[in-house]
Amino acid sequence: MSDIHVTAAFDSGNIEVLAISGAEARLTIRKDRQSDFFQWFHFRVAGAAGRELVLKLTGLAASAYPQGWPDYRACVSEDREQWTRAATQWNREEDGGTLTIRHTPESDIAWFAYFAPYSIERHHDLVASAAAAEGVSYRCLGQSIEGQPIDCLELGDGAKQVWLFARQHPGESMAEWWMEGALALLTDPADPVARLLRAKCRFHIVPNANPDGSCRGHLRTNVAGVNLNREWHDPTIERSPEVLAIRNAMDATGVHFAMDVHGDEAIPAAFIAGFDGIPSWAEAQGAGYDRYRAILARRTPDFQTALGYPRAGAGKANLTMATNQLAERFGPSHGCVAFTLEMPFKDNRDLPDPLHGWSPERSMLLARECLGALAEWLEG
Repeated sequence: MSDIHVTAAFDSGNIEVLAISGAEARLTIRKDRQSDFFQWFHFRVAGAAGRELVLKLTGLAASAYPQGWPDYRACVSEDREQWTRAATQWNREEDGGTLTIRHTPESDIAWFAYFAPYSIERHHDLVASAAAAEGVSYRCLGQSIEGQPIDCLELGDGAKQVWLFARQHPGESMAEWWMEGALALLTDPADPVARLLRAKCRFHIVPNANPDGSCRGHLRTNVAGVNLNREWHDPTIERSPEVLAIRNAMDATGVHFAMDVHGDEAIPAAFIAGFDGIPSWAEAQGAGYDRYRAILARRTPDFQTALGYPRAGAGKANLTMATNQLAERFGPSHGCVAFTLEMPFKDNRDLPDPLHGWSPERSMLLARECLGALAEWLEG
């Protein structure tokens, strides 16, 4: 039979073909431009109907987070709408660390990805739809290095300045699925949680803070190879105009509550990280963080507090990271409570879904619970 055809020459695509024989392929992941980070993959296989594909992604022991591969299952779709999980096996000893994906597609074309992609075209559809909703205004905060807009959607009439932003790390596509869920709730004129939040808050929402990296199929950096979530202390127009544009806009409005939305490669759970160790740490700020986390854990079994990152010691916070910088920058003036929300590439260990794993749908549902928790937190 003829060889399959593998390509990643499309929006957010990333794979390099080393060898193909029949329905088997040996592949590797391209590094982020001007960076050593690599982990995100997204590619298409054609000529595969009814054949068991054996796809070997090699050299992964040197990837950004090799601890993310054990117990991970690749995402697969034949219509680019519904994404399920394929049989996947990790072998650290094979060919520099090999992830073997096996799948027998019914149709002639199948797509594989590290997580369900969120394309730039879908991003523009999301921005256009939200901007057309009643009470929503659009603002371009600036441009990326390659000239793409840093889109911001604003709504609400309240005094609390709330900033929600996602995809500083472009390969963490679940973050923009979360944003889609958040905007669906906030723009619903009949939703009681949205009505309360719009009355109490002014929302500033940046669905994609790194459009260049998203288009290029990067895991963690912009087109200059810069990790944007290490630029918040001193962003520059040359290295990180995306962060500079967002932080300047935040300086103009102030920030009471901020959520920086991400995905974690290794930890099989959704969790949040805070701002322990900032120089201006205040007990009221810390209590606000703990109270929100407890509310969210009570609201949904897809969020938990047992797994997560270790807390920084006093004075040890990394102020180049958004959550720490914002809590430090706006804590004294606004009592800012800031969060980094992490969702898994794997699955929720405590509530697994064998067919879908963690999914776009669960990301969107978690967004609704996060906003419901914010409404409850504000009332408290």
